[in-house]
Amino acid sequence: MMINPEIQDDSLSIYIHIPFCQTKCPYCDFNTYSGIESLIPDYVKAINSEIHYWGDSLNDLSVRTIFFGGGTPSYLPEGHLESILNQVYKFFQIESAPEITIECNPNDIDTDKLTYLRKTGINRLSFGVQSLDDNLLTILGRRHSSEDALTAFAKAREAGFNNISLDFMYGLPRQTLTQWEDTLNQAIEINPDHLSLYCLTLEPGTPMKKSIDSANIPSPDQDLAADMYTTANKILENTVYDQYEISNWSKPGLNSLHNLTYWRNKQYIGMGPGGHSYVHKTRFNNINSPRQYIKRLNHIDPNKNYNKRLPSQTINTMPTVENIEYIESKLEMSETIMLGLRLSEGISEESFNHRFGLSIHEVFKESIAEAIDLGLMINENGTLKLTDKGNLFSNEVFLKFF
Repeated sequence: MMINPEIQDDSLSIYIHIPFCQTKCPYCDFNTYSGIESLIPDYVKAINSEIHYWGDSLNDLSVRTIFFGGGTPSYLPEGHLESILNQVYKFFQIESAPEITIECNPNDIDTDKLTYLRKTGINRLSFGVQSLDDNLLTILGRRHSSEDALTAFAKAREAGFNNISLDFMYGLPRQTLTQWEDTLNQAIEINPDHLSLYCLTLEPGTPMKKSIDSANIPSPDQDLAADMYTTANKILENTVYDQYEISNWSKPGLNSLHNLTYWRNKQYIGMGPGGHSYVHKTRFNNINSPRQYIKRLNHIDPNKNYNKRLPSQTINTMPTVENIEYIESKLEMSETIMLGLRLSEGISEESFNHRFGLSIHEVFKESIAEAIDLGLMINENGTLKLTDKGNLFSNEVFLKFF
């Protein structure tokens, strides 16, 4: 199957991984580390080398979003974020008003830090609050209290940030429905611009999973977690927040543009150890070790021009890249549906046809019919969308398209 040659997406989103944390949370399975702060100067130098390398090769694409994730990017000492952003602007084509997000821990934020972040050009903050109940924050191993989170949010508003997202978790050990309702109502009261609500996933090998397996803390109730998700929908449906993705709500016009890149199956480059990328029909990732990442980028010549290389050459010669996968058209179609169905806007039959040159019903007729018959999906004027039931059983729906 050939993708419509007229549809060539010339946009790019950039993810920059900052793996440093003061402490690592017991539920966290991300590629993050505590106690390696001595690596920060060399790490920033390595990131800037990778930016140079990719920027030369991908300078035909315009960057619309930049996202600093981690880890705790706000934990970086002043000067380093500015250095990284300057490098991005030097080697990439940046759109006139890019969305630039940084993930923040409430404990790392004060007025001086917020002033610095605004000065660097960051215009969107994402606070990892997780809960506004102090007992649950203790179970989660978070360094901040509920008061710390509320204070950090207020200071961010005072500093002039008008695009602030708050992350919360449900399905936690010992979490009650009342605690969840209280957290949501408090969050609505302070009026953030965006809310991300995630169910706890117990990853093998994490301290929290081990504690639950050894019965030191109770296992979360999955039925209660489902009730919490339903409750969140009910609480938020009569507010200023529109649900635009299974786990995300925002005020009108303030969706996360960066995350929409993922959900619309568009191109992105992930820099830093463990960074994942999808460009030119190719998916790949960087090695996880920060030390190895730094070591392998030592040879990049800051004065050399790499823009004569094709993107495929850059991918194959980049010393930090591993697990290269070339995405065939059928897989791209399946993934486009899986990701797009997470969005409230759903999958437009017209846009699918335009992108792939094929009717979505021609390719997935049986899968679509089965999902609709089960009440998991609807066809609303030529757009496929999950039902409320489909949102609860979304993984089962997605599997039908592979």
